[in-house]
Amino acid sequence: MSAGRAALLIDLGGVLVADKLPATAAKWAARLGISERDFITAVYEGNDDQVLIGRMSNADWWALVRERLGLDEAAVAEVREDLAGRPVWDEQLLAAVAGLRGRARTAFVSNAWPDARPNLADRLGAADEAVLSCEVGYAKPDPRIYTHTLELLGATAAGSLFVDDVSANVEAARELGMAGHVHTDAVGTLAALDAFASGLSENR
Repeated sequence: MSAGRAALLIDLGGVLVADKLPATAAKWAARLGISERDFITAVYEGNDDQVLIGRMSNADWWALVRERLGLDEAAVAEVREDLAGRPVWDEQLLAAVAGLRGRARTAFVSNAWPDARPNLADRLGAADEAVLSCEVGYAKPDPRIYTHTLELLGATAAGSLFVDDVSANVEAARELGMAGHVHTDAVGTLAALDAFASGLSENR
C-alpha cells in the first residue's frame, strides 16, 4: 500500500445508518410530558467529553440519564432499544462503499458510544476500518480523528473524500485538505461517491 493512496471516510449514524433520534424523542416526550428538546438534553447533554470519547462507561452514562428522566430500569432499556436497537442500514450506500474496496481505502468514522461496535458489527466489515470516537478518545470535528483515520489507512488528505451529515464535521475535514460532502439524502451522496470513484487513478 503506497503512501498518499486515496481514501473515503464516511459517517455511520445519519448517513449509512438511519437516525432514530427524532422518532424516539417524539415518543418519549409525549410519554413523559416534556418537550422533545428536554428529552434530547437529558440523554445527550455533557456526553461529548464523557461517554462519546470513552471517559465514562455506557452503564454509568445511562444511570445518569435514568436519574435525569426519572425512569426505572425497564424504561431506560426501552429508550436504549429505541435509539440503538436493530440498526437500519442504507443498503445502496453501503454497497457503494463496499464497491470501492481495492480501488481506494475506506473507513467508517463515527462519533459513537461504546455499544456501537457490537450493535453494528455485522456490517462494519464493508469498509477497511471503523474508527469510533469512544475508542480513539476524540470526536468529530476534532481534526485528530481525521488524521488518525488517514494514517490508519495509509492515505493522505489530498484526493480523499469525507462524507457526513453534519456541516461542521465536513468543514473540519476540508480544512485538512480533504474533499467534503454534506449528506442530505442518498441520491446526492451516491452521486458524490460515484464522482469520487470516477476520479480514482486506475493505477492506484
